[in-house]
Amino acid sequence: MNHIPIHLLQDRTTHGLQIQHFDKNKLKKDASLLGAHRDDHYIFFLLEDGSGSLMIDFNEVKFSGSLLYYVLPGQVHHGMKHEAASGWFVAVDTSLVPQECRNVFEGGLLLQQPYSLDQTELRQCCTLLSLLFERYNADAANPLYLSIVHSLLQSFIVIAAGCYQKSAGLNLKSSRPAQLTSQFKNLLTKELRSTKSPANYAALLNISESYLSEALKKQTGFPASYWIQQEVIMEAKRLLYYSELSVKEIAHHLGYNDHSYFSRFFRKATGASAVTFREKYRK
Repeated sequence: MNHIPIHLLQDRTTHGLQIQHFDKNKLKKDASLLGAHRDDHYIFFLLEDGSGSLMIDFNEVKFSGSLLYYVLPGQVHHGMKHEAASGWFVAVDTSLVPQECRNVFEGGLLLQQPYSLDQTELRQCCTLLSLLFERYNADAANPLYLSIVHSLLQSFIVIAAGCYQKSAGLNLKSSRPAQLTSQFKNLLTKELRSTKSPANYAALLNISESYLSEALKKQTGFPASYWIQQEVIMEAKRLLYYSELSVKEIAHHLGYNDHSYFSRFFRKATGASAVTFREKYRK
């Protein structure tokens, strides 16, 4: 293949997440279909028991026992191998991951490592994911369907972030492109409203624009301009979903004086207008 495939969550669901429970037979069948690829979303694994491994950005991460693990958007990975493994798989649109949790998941300069769960943490996570799975497969016509599902999902994400925040098990050194990627993403959070130019971010990092985009493409497959756009869209989605701000107010909040331009930009990036997105996720 000439390009590493990128799997888009919106191609598989309109709810912003997928959740599955796997056992050794199910996992074996699915894993055989997954070659090296990137995702435009988060993936969380909760292993209840068994063992396996995941090849991620050319590093083999081994799993054994009861643990948590996640894959970041843009990281290249292969399907998990296993020996009688069972547990949970959750795919999550980045816009549904709270910013404080993203800071935990994305803020490190080291490749994330599995977090071993104690019995209490395992019980709590499994209970929550079982309830999420049950409600996810319930009647989607319920007016509160998405609110319930997203609330349960975010409870799990916050618990996972809390586990990783206290974890000291990150021990793989990162490359210069990985360091720049982390620094760039942290800058995006702080500077997005006032700065949308790759050249300006490069200047803040004391490097050239071409080197920044080269490093980001090597690490994630996408240049700086793509990640700036993604961050704008993700913040817009959060504001559309969680706030009562008008589209015009959201545009100004994000640093766009011309709200008509922002509306066109949002539609082009997502395939739907900002108003349609809000209505769809608030049904």
